Amino acid sequence: MNSTIKRAEAAPVPGRKQQGAGLLKRMAKRYDLYLMLLLPIAFYVIFHYGPLYGLQIAFKNFNPARGILDSPWVGFTHFERFFDSYYFWRLLWNTISINLFSLLIAFPVPILLALLVNEIRSRTFSKLLQNITYIPHFISVVVIVGILQAMLSPSAGPVNQLIELFGGTPIRFMEEAGWFKTIFIGSNIWQNMGWQSIIYIAALSGVNPQLYEAAKMDGASRLRRIWHVSLPGIVPVIVILLILDVGQFMNVGFEKILLMQNSLNLESSDVISTFVYTTGILKGEYSYTAAIGLFNSLINLILLLLVNRFARKTSETSLW
Repeated sequence: MNSTIKRAEAAPVPGRKQQGAGLLKRMAKRYDLYLMLLLPIAFYVIFHYGPLYGLQIAFKNFNPARGILDSPWVGFTHFERFFDSYYFWRLLWNTISINLFSLLIAFPVPILLALLVNEIRSRTFSKLLQNITYIPHFISVVVIVGILQAMLSPSAGPVNQLIELFGGTPIRFMEEAGWFKTIFIGSNIWQNMGWQSIIYIAALSGVNPQLYEAAKMDGASRLRRIWHVSLPGIVPVIVILLILDVGQFMNVGFEKILLMQNSLNLESSDVISTFVYTTGILKGEYSYTAAIGLFNSLINLILLLLVNRFARKTSETSLW
């Protein structure tokens, strides 16, 4: 009896063979498409998964002369040093607050812009509006910061000239910590809202026009049609992009912040990414900043998993 059971368990399952053979046949038939995957797969393996080997320096006292393997282990010493430092809470708060305010204020703007473009009946004006809002995305970050400095200059900037015209005193916007986050988030909205609205406009174009006609026949106003037809039609796209944004929650725009940063606004502009650059690259504390970067990435991973699970339970839309 036992031998019969063992032979039955060892016997191959016909369905699995058929599935495997079918997959191989499909791959052989469309081999050209699978060959096209080799380059992106190689890119991710070489530049994303390969460098994970170097994460161990976060737990070592890395010495470039001795290499990664021969550097001594120190455990969680670098993490403890970062958590006990006087600047830990400042870096954490600046990073979280900039991203949180960006998520609350900047994330809905492209959605509103896409709804506005979708409701414009004049095709010429719609295209003009899209082109005007797309252009800032293609301007270099260096040029954007230069424009901000010129516009907000306390001596010759048009913003301060307008303030003086109404009897006010010039404000040093780029040098005051209290203004940094407002300028950074506001300029990000201006620069990226048009480009980010493209995917929402594409999603709105896929909404069934019969739904609008039915709502119109039922007497729904334009705002009602937007609320009950347009928005539900793009909710899955909104959820997916929200999950992706939360997955990058702790990653602030490093280049722009570094260009806008100075000693006078450091209290609000010093974030984890700029601290890693100044301490790790400029000062050569590789192990210490590797530990900080690993801590930053773990927070992103935890937030991504939590938001994805919450979205899957509430809206039945998720990344996986």
